[in-house]
Amino acid sequence: MNSSTQYPLVSIITVNYNQAEVTCALLESLHHISYPNFEVIVIDNASAEDDPSIIKKRYPNIVFVQNPINYGFAAGNNFGLMRAKGEYVLLINNDIEVPPDFLEPLVSKLQNDPDIGAVSPKIKFYYQPDTIQYAGYTPMNYLTMRNFAIGYKERDTGQYNTDRETYYAHGAAMLVPMKVVLEIGLMSYIFFLYYEEADWCERIKRAGYKIFYVHNSTVLHKESVTTGKLSTLKIYYLNRNRIVFMRRNVHGSVFYKSLLYQLLVAIPKNAFTYLIKGKTRLFYAYYKAIGWHLSHLFDPEIHENPRL
Repeated sequence: MNSSTQYPLVSIITVNYNQAEVTCALLESLHHISYPNFEVIVIDNASAEDDPSIIKKRYPNIVFVQNPINYGFAAGNNFGLMRAKGEYVLLINNDIEVPPDFLEPLVSKLQNDPDIGAVSPKIKFYYQPDTIQYAGYTPMNYLTMRNFAIGYKERDTGQYNTDRETYYAHGAAMLVPMKVVLEIGLMSYIFFLYYEEADWCERIKRAGYKIFYVHNSTVLHKESVTTGKLSTLKIYYLNRNRIVFMRRNVHGSVFYKSLLYQLLVAIPKNAFTYLIKGKTRLFYAYYKAIGWHLSHLFDPEIHENPRL
């Protein structure tokens, strides 16, 4: 078996936004991986609070693209996909650090089963490396539009040391064959931030592919370095895009039940919770997210799937 067959080219794509040092830490960990055939593509989304050029200066062998405008996380990944030359593409958050041997199990899983359209590793918390963030996802509840990460905040005692099919890959680290990207298209630009990978996974599954969690690949996630744990940005896009996801992926009578639940239960409850806790800035961000849909009721962009 020649090396190009055993080790097909992997394009590793990450998006940077005002976190040059964090991104450099990721690149430093990638510099030490044992997988011998990969390229790294860094997309900077118009960082203004630090100097992103240090990334290219420190790691001159990467492909580095500086966008003049922050087009969002989904678009940033799409720009990376447009540059990718690999047989496989790894989308990885810039606040991840990786051990040397993390990539081989992911590639092997896809090589051994052409019916798999995406894989994600076990993800642990960087600052609590014995604690799991992700070991697969539960199915989406199409009424509440919520699901949960399996193993979240559990101490890792080997309880998830078996590969398993899962409903969604994790956007912080997911490996996808380029043939799948060519078939289903890029991420939808409408999301900007959050839910874009869940929507992408829905399209991967509708195309007939499976999604797997791979237990013997592990990465460490610093989590929410860019957006903050409860920033207005996070509240706005999480809640706006939860309903965008619903509009794109839920159909028939289930859609109307879900819509009623959001209008009569979820939205009033969440709004009241922010107010009762005195978090007025989060309250306004939340209602801005809901109001966005009133002004985009018939926006055709919501249903667009851009092609590579």
